[in-house]
Amino acid sequence: MERIVRTNPRLMHEPVGNYSHVTRVPKGAGLIVTAGQIGTDMNGNVPNQLNEQIKNTFANMKQVLKSERLLPDSVIKVNVWATEEIDWDYLDQLWNEWFTDEYPSMTIAYIAALGLPELKIEIELWCAEL
Repeated sequence: MERIVRTNPRLMHEPVGNYSHVTRVPKGAGLIVTAGQIGTDMNGNVPNQLNEQIKNTFANMKQVLKSERLLPDSVIKVNVWATEEIDWDYLDQLWNEWFTDEYPSMTIAYIAALGLPELKIEIELWCAEL
């Protein structure tokens, strides 16, 4: 069975974080794209602190993958939008619990606002189902 292959071309600089420059999905794989997951808890409450929103966002990402019977190794691309500087030590701790040695491709952007004024982070997942 073919698998998802993540690489970093040797003729360019290594990634500056825990991600891969290239993620190759085999032909015939299903593509699943999630809406951006946000930091709400199960009651729809949004905490004030960014790290609490990050924690909730990862919990929501876990549930959306579970609903599709996918695991983190199915994630091929991650888009992260944040309205304030991310505590990378905290986010990387959660990130490395998900992805141990093969990282998906990633884009991160700092932006002025998200869909609701209280939101500080939103994370979208692109996944491949083999």
